[in-house]
Amino acid sequence: MSAGALDRLSVNQMTVRGMPLPELTADCARLGVPGVGLWREPVRAYGLAATARLVRAAGLAVTTLCRGGFLTDADPAARSRALYDNRLAIEEAAVLGTDTLVLVSGGLPPGGRDLAGARERVADALGELAPYAAERGVRLAIEPLHPMYAADRCVVSTLAQALALAERFPADRVGVAVDTYHVWWDDTAPDAVARAGAAGRLYAFQLADWITPLPEGVLTGRGQLGDGSIELRRWWERMDAAGYRGPVEVELFNEGLWRREGSEVLEETITRFVAL
Repeated sequence: MSAGALDRLSVNQMTVRGMPLPELTADCARLGVPGVGLWREPVRAYGLAATARLVRAAGLAVTTLCRGGFLTDADPAARSRALYDNRLAIEEAAVLGTDTLVLVSGGLPPGGRDLAGARERVADALGELAPYAAERGVRLAIEPLHPMYAADRCVVSTLAQALALAERFPADRVGVAVDTYHVWWDDTAPDAVARAGAAGRLYAFQLADWITPLPEGVLTGRGQLGDGSIELRRWWERMDAAGYRGPVEVELFNEGLWRREGSEVLEETITRFVAL
């Protein structure tokens, strides 16, 4: 393996979901992986302060924290709860030492059909959250999800939509997260990547492949790097051309991978990453 081959790699916790945090951090340090992307639920289960100490002791960077968001509910009480939870997520990101909180907007509220209105509620919430995050050194990265998630999970379906929301706020406060699994199909996405890069709004880059037929349960259908239809190398080149120099995070939700030994999956992921 060439020197520096792994210097931008981050392994998202969900790629090896079954690995306990101490094992994940120890294996990443042993194998030369410099970064990890963390999720709030397992971090809370282990303990926020304990996780921060563990990661620092292993010499790892926390590249992102997933996730905040779910900001589309029109009910005032629900909106208040969502804002409160997102403020907690911002505080957790700060304790963990990451400057990037990934946001998934949320889907349509029960019985709702107004996509534009739901996106506007996301913008309203960002207006409240962005200053709070900036005070704590945290940026908000809007992640568009594939349109199949628009109804129940994410009304922001394209990078262009995510960028349109981000552009209402200062470039050092709100940007976008680019996940190949969600945007590879969109022929307007390359232009959005270029515009986001020129504006300094490319906050995160995540890799996963698109495999067919999709496994049952689309949420866990992400393929290992190189197993599917996405030009992953081309996407990496596109991000670099737009000026992105940050971590490249591998985030795989896959039941088959989760049934395997975590260390084995981690080593395989490193091999596939280097092959890119």
